Amino acid sequence: MALSDEALSALRSRYAEAHGGEIFDPNFRRVADYLFSETGTRAAPYSGIPTLLGAPHREIDPAAPDFGDLQVALLGVPMDLGVTNRTGSRFGPRALRTIERIGPYNHVLGCAPVHEMQVADIGDVPFRSRYRLELSHEDIEAHVARIVAAGVLPLSVGGDHSVTHPILRAVGRDRPVGMIHIDAHCDTGGAYDLTKFHHGGPFRNAVLDGVLDPTRTIQIGIRGASEYLWEFSYVSGMTVIHSEEVPGLGMAEVIRQALAVVGDGPTYLSFDIDSLDPAFAPGTGTPEIGGFSTREVLALLRGLKGVNLVGADVVEVAPQYDATTNTAQAGAQMLFEILSLMRFSPSLPQRA
Repeated sequence: MALSDEALSALRSRYAEAHGGEIFDPNFRRVADYLFSETGTRAAPYSGIPTLLGAPHREIDPAAPDFGDLQVALLGVPMDLGVTNRTGSRFGPRALRTIERIGPYNHVLGCAPVHEMQVADIGDVPFRSRYRLELSHEDIEAHVARIVAAGVLPLSVGGDHSVTHPILRAVGRDRPVGMIHIDAHCDTGGAYDLTKFHHGGPFRNAVLDGVLDPTRTIQIGIRGASEYLWEFSYVSGMTVIHSEEVPGLGMAEVIRQALAVVGDGPTYLSFDIDSLDPAFAPGTGTPEIGGFSTREVLALLRGLKGVNLVGADVVEVAPQYDATTNTAQAGAQMLFEILSLMRFSPSLPQRA
């Protein structure tokens, strides 16, 4: 049925002279009001100093940090001394900061997280040495511990996956946390080449340190030729969902299991970009074919709304292996989805 003259006239009356910020639906209008001036101008996405998700930058003195009214701290962890294959994820935080046009509105979760929470990019972990892995882990733990002590949720960008171990030591210091771990690899291996501090073993270390509860841990998307290394996951009581199981289970069932495993207790979310198939994210150190599509993993993350998140990370983006920047684009989008989830976490600190 053709649009009537009356309907067309009504549309013209409302929209013909309206600028882009004049939106009449109240749910959409509240987002537009964050962004548009009265004359319909908004900042160009490629302008200004780049920050994670376009969040405000807040300078923090590591020796005497003042986090003020922050609820979520976005931080970079540019360290990849723990890789077993290709280096380069030390450039991950910088790569994600250069990605524009992420957000501001998450229409599935119904929020504009950067504008609806007190969020800031507080820069990178200050490292004493670019060469010493164990020393770097100490620096990460100390820096994140200051964030946690201030009652702020840490959302980190790595860096290789070994950085999650010291983060968990800070987040789980007072009680072990559960975890939703989205990855191609379980990362529960033992010592290699005379060290246990590498990106293939952070979660074994965290369990043995008493900061991660394996019975409240689920690992999703696991695949590849390293299954023989992940015995610890099964023996300790973790739930493991392999990539090849997902089509048969369906994403709704995967989400149901994740929610059942972590329950309503404090939970950490760790997202390794190699959980995505290298067709979508080739820029990583240990790519494994047969992984998630970006659409699938968006559905997975969005299904976790309401989980009691106390911290999270996105790791293993190595941008120099991807001339298209698609890997960094995907990583930044996953960071945005996780920040959106924090908007609904029971552990989100309440500020006046």
